[in-house]
Amino acid sequence: MDKLIIYGGQKLKGTIKASRAKNATLPIMAATLLTSKPVRIRNVPQVQDVKTMAELLKSLGAEVNFDGDDVIIESQNDLLLEAPFDIVRKMRASYYVLGPLLARYRKAKVYLPGGCAIGPRPIDLHIKGMEALGARIEIRHGYIEAEAKVLKGQEILLEGKAGPSVGATANVMMAATLAKGTTKIIGAALEPEIVDLANFLNSLGAKISGQGTSTITIEGVKELNGGEWTPIPDRIEVGTYLCAAIATYGEISIEQCEPKHLDAVLFIFNQLGCEVSVDQKVIRLKAPYRPKAISIVTAPYPGFPTDLQAQIMAVLATASGVSYVTENIFKARFLHALELNRMGADIKIEDNVAIINGVKRLSGAKVMASDLRASAALVIAGLGAEGVTEISRIYHLDRGYEALEKKLTALGAKLERIKT
Repeated sequence: MDKLIIYGGQKLKGTIKASRAKNATLPIMAATLLTSKPVRIRNVPQVQDVKTMAELLKSLGAEVNFDGDDVIIESQNDLLLEAPFDIVRKMRASYYVLGPLLARYRKAKVYLPGGCAIGPRPIDLHIKGMEALGARIEIRHGYIEAEAKVLKGQEILLEGKAGPSVGATANVMMAATLAKGTTKIIGAALEPEIVDLANFLNSLGAKISGQGTSTITIEGVKELNGGEWTPIPDRIEVGTYLCAAIATYGEISIEQCEPKHLDAVLFIFNQLGCEVSVDQKVIRLKAPYRPKAISIVTAPYPGFPTDLQAQIMAVLATASGVSYVTENIFKARFLHALELNRMGADIKIEDNVAIINGVKRLSGAKVMASDLRASAALVIAGLGAEGVTEISRIYHLDRGYEALEKKLTALGAKLERIKT
């Protein structure tokens, strides 16, 4: 497995462009299964998760071709209806094919998904939604098996104990697109990626309204057309690079982003003492010598995203004072704290709260990534640390960050990938 070597202490400075959102692209790719017509998705991020989704769609019989940064997908009528273990185990987002297959063919068999080791992410709301539409669901031999004679629109409450479910909202919305009658999703996720998926489906002929609110209404249609779409910018990637700038006391600009998707994050950065300015599709940030200690609670959108919790913890590791980070979405998402402590951080975990006693500086060390966002946190910590940091298991980074080394180098970072 490759390793990333980071030579810390370089202040990040300069301008980069945001990539398109992985978390928007993946469900959009899965949604192309709803139509037999070709769909072109523009400027898809060149990350491993997109390649894995392409592999999954090909395994089902779809024709998938990359044309530069675009991907063209055409799903003719003779698709296979089983998503195999060897592919699904690599990426949790594989479950997004469940709704489209069930909607179009009234049958689907999908292996229970894999992905990052950040604690349990149950699929009970996905199953609840499909059953409400009229599907019979069984879990056998590690597979979700779904079948329905007909899907009928219903009013479905999808909010769970941890709040709205992005995955379940997307899956049920896709399934309901071709269902008979009208479906109302109550307690729907508000995330920009859900809005983007709904807008994409509407561009193909779906009738979806209310996206971006807690109630989404889907009027079923008989079929969808082909078309083309450009996913939204990646708000998590943007937040990650801004955290890297703060950790190195840097000054950067990120172009072609969507600042309004980061309102809660930019608010926190202001509290840290950063100078933040927004100009249409550009965010500029100038970091203080040392950030202030703060308290953060992760929450569904529009709150502070759990996908930036690890990265902000790397920043707070050197804040002046004691910070508190409460993780309300994935309670086990603190594995990166142990690795940050190897680098000299002082972090204690009590249930779902991380107590971070800021130190003046981290020191380079050999660390291991446990998941995608934890990998990013270790990169941020390494960039701000004294000495050399060696990060192993960086295949997690390749799953979700496009041209990471190239972008960081453009900002003045010193790092290299070691092939092993």
